[in-house]
Amino acid sequence: MSEEKTFRDPEMAINRVYTRKGDAGKTSLVGGQKVAKSAHRIETYGTVDELNSFVGAARLSVLENHLKGPEKEGFAELGETFLRIQHELFNLGSILATLPEDVGEFMPRVTAKDVEALEASIDKFNANLPPLRSFVLPGGNRLSVELHQCRTICRRAERLVVALDAEEPTDPNALAYLNRLSDAFFVWSRWAAVHGGAEEVLWQPNKSAGAAK
Repeated sequence: MSEEKTFRDPEMAINRVYTRKGDAGKTSLVGGQKVAKSAHRIETYGTVDELNSFVGAARLSVLENHLKGPEKEGFAELGETFLRIQHELFNLGSILATLPEDVGEFMPRVTAKDVEALEASIDKFNANLPPLRSFVLPGGNRLSVELHQCRTICRRAERLVVALDAEEPTDPNALAYLNRLSDAFFVWSRWAAVHGGAEEVLWQPNKSAGAAK
């Protein structure tokens, strides 16, 4: 599919929240196939959905707490980026909820351009960060922690896509997108701490209870 083409808009009317159709532990893929809710494919796009909710929480933190002060433009850009990523994650979930043989030309999905946009954001926000002297622990400020949560869920989604692809083909951009997105969350978490006026929490092995005193 040419990446210049417009994706198909949703065609649905949601009138009832519950249908009772899933009470037997089955759900339907986009192509209509009934599968167990415990199926690997369901776990995979369910995890992408979970990630989306955490990205929404991080975006809310930006809107509520970080749009004032000297770094407001950078935080505003992050907020806009997070909203774009929420749409991209739903596109990713759409393609993961579809068997390869049912994928249509205009079906929403993540693309190479989405991956390139993540790389550009990583380079931009990483440019002026201090060099790392150790591994970073989740901390600093609330937004930084929320982005670390996003990073770890994204890594789990990435692992699930790898396992799913071993069973049946998946869109090749899905794995690249999640891999780059997890890297982006790491950089954004550092940027949010440093430019949010907080100190990064670095791993110190000898801070453990079992270290020699």
